[in-house]
Amino acid sequence: MQNDEDKRITSAKEENEDKVLDLSLRPKKLNEYVGQDKIKENLRIFIQAAQNRGEPIEHVLLYGAPGLGKTTLAHVISNEIGSGIRITSGPAIEKSGDLAAILTNLSEGDILFIDEIHRLNKNIEEILYPAMEEYALDIIIGKGPSARTLRIDLPRFTIIGATTKVSSLSAPLRDRFGTTYHLNFYEHDDIEKIINRSAKILDVSLDQEPVKEIAKRSRFTPRVANRLLKRVRDYCEVKGDGKVDNDLTKKAFDMLEVDEVGLDWIDRKILEVIIDKFGGGPVGLNTIAAATGEDMSTIEDVYEPYLMRLGFLDRKPRGRVVTDIARKHLGRKRKE
Repeated sequence: MQNDEDKRITSAKEENEDKVLDLSLRPKKLNEYVGQDKIKENLRIFIQAAQNRGEPIEHVLLYGAPGLGKTTLAHVISNEIGSGIRITSGPAIEKSGDLAAILTNLSEGDILFIDEIHRLNKNIEEILYPAMEEYALDIIIGKGPSARTLRIDLPRFTIIGATTKVSSLSAPLRDRFGTTYHLNFYEHDDIEKIINRSAKILDVSLDQEPVKEIAKRSRFTPRVANRLLKRVRDYCEVKGDGKVDNDLTKKAFDMLEVDEVGLDWIDRKILEVIIDKFGGGPVGLNTIAAATGEDMSTIEDVYEPYLMRLGFLDRKPRGRVVTDIARKHLGRKRKE
């Protein structure tokens, strides 16, 4: 029987355990931040130019898959410009008063980081527009004919918005960001560098072979790599002398049921169900959900993207199809 923790070991979504881990492993400056080289170079110029003019940086929009470092990058930007940072999320700002309280407590040059900004209430967006453009907050006092608008001047601040679904942002909100950066999945070499850096901070002794094994299973995502490193460390401390070697690393992944390309048991179940019950497809998403017992949106948003990135699953007009690459990985031959 699988528990929820095992089920989520390769998920890029932030879990409670990741919050403490991310804080301890988070780089402070751009030169410590591994990967995303083009974004880093653009940010250096962007920040330096604003500092030369004595102005706060323009509003920044960061988008990309979960676990790629959007929150980390926001903190890095804050450290680079030497400003304070206030953190909130789209769903947390429910009323105009919530936004007003946050904005009026900012200091000159501060950063307001809004995670999941695509989930902002539309009414909140309307109030945010003049705040982003004119550094002013328009508050409506009273109701009906006696209602009046009160304008509050705000310090010059910067909003950094983060989203996994940039297409869900309204066009007016997107247009108010001065610059937009797309965080890509990481290269294998960069993931290895992140694992090595994290191992030093966590005081984990490991050879280069285990680093490669963890990197292969990381789904090109730093958050997953760090979580896997932590689990391997725990296994080696209990089953060995604490040193992470290749043999114990592979045994740890066997126990966690994470294979050499980062598939967990649910990923494999989805592929095997399509092969065994539907001849490899095409099959509709709702049918896959019913056959696997997984939620349809979870399959589409969580599991499918990585399977498609590996080339294991393909979307056809009539439904999903398991590819020959996936069959080879699973050791399943196509029936003639």
